[in-house]
Amino acid sequence: MAGRTIRTLLFLLAIVLVAPLALGVMIAGWVAVAVTAITPLVVPVLVGFRAAVGGIARLDAEIANGLLGTSARPPHRSPGPRGFWRAGLNVLSDRAFWRQMAYLALQRSIGFVVAVTTWSLLAASLGSVSLPIWYRWSEPAFPAFGSWHEDTLGRALLGVPTGIVGLVVFLALVRPIAAGSRFLVNSLLGGEDVPQREPSAAERGRWLAMHAAGYLVLNLIFTVVWALTSRGYFWPEWPMIALGLPLSIHVSSELAARWVPPTRRALAVHVGGTVAAAVFFTLIWAVTSRGYFWPVWPIIALALVLAVHAIAEFGRRGRRISELETTRAGAVEQQESDLERIERDLHDGAQARLVALGMSLGMAEQKLATDPVAAQELLAEARRGTREALEELRSLARGIHPPVLADRGLEAAISALGDRTPLQVNVAVDLPRRPPRPVETAAYFVAAEALANAGKHAGATSVYIAVREDDGGSLVVEVVDDGAGGADASGNGLRGLERRVEALDGRLEVVSPAGGPTTIRAVMPCGS
Repeated sequence: MAGRTIRTLLFLLAIVLVAPLALGVMIAGWVAVAVTAITPLVVPVLVGFRAAVGGIARLDAEIANGLLGTSARPPHRSPGPRGFWRAGLNVLSDRAFWRQMAYLALQRSIGFVVAVTTWSLLAASLGSVSLPIWYRWSEPAFPAFGSWHEDTLGRALLGVPTGIVGLVVFLALVRPIAAGSRFLVNSLLGGEDVPQREPSAAERGRWLAMHAAGYLVLNLIFTVVWALTSRGYFWPEWPMIALGLPLSIHVSSELAARWVPPTRRALAVHVGGTVAAAVFFTLIWAVTSRGYFWPVWPIIALALVLAVHAIAEFGRRGRRISELETTRAGAVEQQESDLERIERDLHDGAQARLVALGMSLGMAEQKLATDPVAAQELLAEARRGTREALEELRSLARGIHPPVLADRGLEAAISALGDRTPLQVNVAVDLPRRPPRPVETAAYFVAAEALANAGKHAGATSVYIAVREDDGGSLVVEVVDDGAGGADASGNGLRGLERRVEALDGRLEVVSPAGGPTTIRAVMPCGS
């Protein structure tokens, strides 16, 4: 209970501290879109704005994943047809982009008020409970109700029950606030509607170059307009600063994608966004009064959020190492169990048939001279036994490592699975390269187990299987069926799959509400 309360408080604090960065990105982005709306420059502006909004949304999602236990991974690019003008239309028609905008707007308005109110209630309650300790050193008029002042111990003690009531109210509010925040994150930042191909490094580089070129050309136009008019106050500095923030975040995101390992990429993007926001606020201060250096406060707030993120990241890495040790041990146990199963299947199946086959051939040999008809029947029986033994051996081999997977890859192997089932199976595989063999094998068995469960337990009629590589270089396998739902993630089959996936430093997610649909999603790093 205490740990959950602390994590919820930290999440609310993060909402307050990230608010300046999110508001700056939203205001600067929409101003840039409005200014360039009737020019071709609106396309790179929209693409850069989309990347900035997606980056802030992913930062919020990472914080929520670490503190609230969600598993959101919002996209930061808009999929769709290629082409210059289509790129801008892809952003405007991207439902994920508008959901992220709605999330940022809600969290920076209602969420901000809830966060400030919750922290204020906690501070006021703790202050009232501890008032008998520090009332001697407080201001005479704190708190004041007319002529009432806590200037004696007796009066200070009257604040204790008020503080206790406040703490009770605070504790009663924590759980619904956490549940509401989780719902908001899962519903608005829950990720893509359908799997999409991630752009290559060359494509991302072209978009960044277009964004930078648009920034330079647009500000050159503003400067020329200023030079041809009054030449008074240099007002183009404002669009330069405003448009520079999303460009800086775009640059830092691209640098992180190119040079930082996937496990540290979110933290690297956060560092880049924090530096960009600090420069943004400092430039605003520099072009205004240049008096009191007020940007120190948003910079400190952003640095605190970055520190919390870094602590959570390193703590999660330590927990991950411990989990890996456990899951690797579980994988060894699973391997021993698989070997025992194979031995049992060989002993009870193919071996028994081969023994019976030898006996039939021996009897046929004995009857060949005296009873040719009986010998012929025994030979026919031996032939049937040979065919059945071969089929059992093939089935057993498919359970170890299907030959079609080794020969033709994941798409052909999963399609073959779908062809052997009476369900309607739609397969979509979009991989830029063939994954490592252990990852490929695990992905195949995830699809096989999910497909078997859909037909055997869920009563499904159709299944959708999607395999892709995300922007972090991980293989994602997603299986969605239209069955009755209610799958038990602790069952032997899914638990074995989870151990197999976690042994590769991956994770398995099962979402199966009553009434369906059931979604099984496995994410495995291809560098494992």
